[in-house]
Amino acid sequence: MKKVITLLEQLVSIPSPTGFTKDIVNWIETYITDLGYDVHKTNKGAVIVKVHGARSDQARLVTAHVDTLGAMVREIKADGRLKLSKVGGFNWNAVENETCTIFTRSGKTYRGTILMHQSSVHVYAKSGQTDRSDDNIEVRLDEVVTSRKETAASGIEVGDFVSFDPRFEHTSSGFVKSRHLDDKASVALLLTLLEECKSGKETLPVDTYFYISTNEEIGYGGNSSIPEHVSEYLAVDMGALGDGQASDEFTASICAKDSSGPYHYELTSHLIQLAKDHSIPYKVDIYPFYASDASAAVSAGIDVKHALCGAGIESSHAYERTHEKSLEATYRLLHCYIQSPLV
Repeated sequence: MKKVITLLEQLVSIPSPTGFTKDIVNWIETYITDLGYDVHKTNKGAVIVKVHGARSDQARLVTAHVDTLGAMVREIKADGRLKLSKVGGFNWNAVENETCTIFTRSGKTYRGTILMHQSSVHVYAKSGQTDRSDDNIEVRLDEVVTSRKETAASGIEVGDFVSFDPRFEHTSSGFVKSRHLDDKASVALLLTLLEECKSGKETLPVDTYFYISTNEEIGYGGNSSIPEHVSEYLAVDMGALGDGQASDEFTASICAKDSSGPYHYELTSHLIQLAKDHSIPYKVDIYPFYASDASAAVSAGIDVKHALCGAGIESSHAYERTHEKSLEATYRLLHCYIQSPLV
């Protein structure tokens, strides 16, 4: 897990809100190329890598998404501060008081903090009761600007991307805390798995495609550019934790159903049986407000058996956390899956 966590820290340090993923895709392309693989990039900016198997007439695909939550500048206010528009689905209170970076189209970057306009309790008596909404959340720029004109003169414009700082931490007790574990934890697992495949110790039973997608948070990540002979599609994404959920931070989470409907029964059962056969800690779960690249692919008409698994992530779409044990269990499950026969 040392390699996985080192990779994860590198990945979360590269800003990549959906729609602004060029830098991280270039980083991933270089990383995979250095391993000795050929990389195909889609028009959407995704990365696809083929690992040759014993049979080339059959194939499976595993995917994780590298795009994250973020925001765009919606308006420059009269006082020079910024109103935001969300990129992805999250609550404003999840990023309130978070530091951030604004990326202008000219290449300049600026620092700021996401705050309630009515933050000061010494001025606003109902600060705590005021809605955390598009109208009340703003970015306080770390620049000497006090008017719309001064902020505009800096080069900041409507439509500029805003990335939230990850605040990565790996504790001595094995927890990993950071924003954007969704889904860079899974990307770190797939990159590590690709490196292991390159070792040449064993040949996979069928051609296996690794797909790093870039638009999952807005609903259409890995739903295109799927090779025709792919019959199984496994999305590796976070397991959702909370009241009523079976998943936790110490096991691999296998999703039987989310808001898009049930996942393929036989393929999901195959993952469960692999976990049992290899003594991999796991939980089967239903994610009530969730969809994945696998469900997006099926909705787009791709004829595949689809399934979903991943590490259990606490406080999804906020300041997230998981544990080494969950990452390890998920990695072991993925390793067993790509070595297994097709369902």
